[in-house]
Amino acid sequence: MPIFNMDFETMPREALEAIQLRRLQTTLERVYATVPFYKESFKKAGVKPSDIKSLADLKRIPFTVKKDLRDNYPYGMFAVPMENVVRIHASSGTTGLPTVVGYTQRDIKTWSELMARSLAAGGATSNDIVHNAYGYGLFTGGLGVHYGAERLGASVIPVSGGNTKRQIVIMRDFKPTVLTGTPSYILHLAEVAEEMGISFKDLNFKCGIFGAEPWSEDMRSDLEEKLNLKAMDIYGLSEIMGPGVSIECREAQKGLHIFEDHFIAEIIDPETQEPLPYGETGELVFTSITKEAFPIIRYRTRDITSLNPEPCVCGRTHVRMNKVSGRTDDMLIIRGVNVFPSQIESVLMKNKSIQPHYQLVVDRVDNLDTLTVKVELGQDMFSDEIKILQEMEKKISMDIKEYLGVSAKIKLVEPKAIERSQGKAIRVIDNRKS
Repeated sequence: MPIFNMDFETMPREALEAIQLRRLQTTLERVYATVPFYKESFKKAGVKPSDIKSLADLKRIPFTVKKDLRDNYPYGMFAVPMENVVRIHASSGTTGLPTVVGYTQRDIKTWSELMARSLAAGGATSNDIVHNAYGYGLFTGGLGVHYGAERLGASVIPVSGGNTKRQIVIMRDFKPTVLTGTPSYILHLAEVAEEMGISFKDLNFKCGIFGAEPWSEDMRSDLEEKLNLKAMDIYGLSEIMGPGVSIECREAQKGLHIFEDHFIAEIIDPETQEPLPYGETGELVFTSITKEAFPIIRYRTRDITSLNPEPCVCGRTHVRMNKVSGRTDDMLIIRGVNVFPSQIESVLMKNKSIQPHYQLVVDRVDNLDTLTVKVELGQDMFSDEIKILQEMEKKISMDIKEYLGVSAKIKLVEPKAIERSQGKAIRVIDNRKS
């Protein structure tokens, strides 16, 4: 597929790192001068922007964490006057104050460029029609994709989430060729289409770009089979920019290309907080080096992944991150065993008799942690006799025990029993916290 920005996306490593260092130094000087939090943070660490002479020196800079953003709610982390901020987005704030981010006009232009790169990497061109099922509003997904598709020159259908049956009709009548949204909501679209007697095989989609929640390789297979398209993973978070920080390319689907001319990525050990070398799995840390309104330095994303510096068959030279396997704050510790929802998903998706809709319920009984996995049966299996279902529950439980080393009670439920979301799926209910 064509590369949207050949000059930067295929740049030799040495030239790319020179640009990174120059932009990093400029950004550090600016946040030190304009953001009181960073000035105080640097001083406490005994470091000044002028001390950063190489990319290796970045590790001398303190981390930024979500609590820092909430402590400076709403605009304390902004590096420009509000008169220069043309857009404000925010997280949902379901576990506390929302994190608020701002964009200047130049930031919006940069974001649009990076989303255009992302869509192009995923297989979109100016000739395509993009059915954008990401939510519009304070969530960055909808508008991020929208502006990127327009920058690419594609046509955009801004349907957002919800009105699911109407979306299916639009897919049939408007003939979009690229589908974007959260994988859990896209699977719900496929489910409703089947109920309406409309097959994705009769629609015009060639590729789908899905993100905003971790999803496994087994989920990819399910998406591609049900939707009759090629499914790409896209990564982003509002604190860094929104969607478009990295994406898989259509050619390889093997790691997500990070746009390193705008972001510096690190992997750290979440316990020791020390940097880890390429190939080792740890927590992903990002520094933005071109943002004006809301630059962020060494932000701990809590996402678990690893980095691969090898050039890709597609021609892009930027480092790739592996699919996120989970988040440190989503990791469940069940009787001393670390469990990520995506690991459970990988086991479940190997059973073709169940649907890709599940929920993990954690309780504490007699001071011991218990894990119950609720998972939906396929329509054709729900009427089977109790003995067959009990055997299936036992088999899934044994598979989870063998793969993850944790005991789980499996509860097979009828189709549609697990609540559908128009955005990110709610995968975990941890009653130990209530």
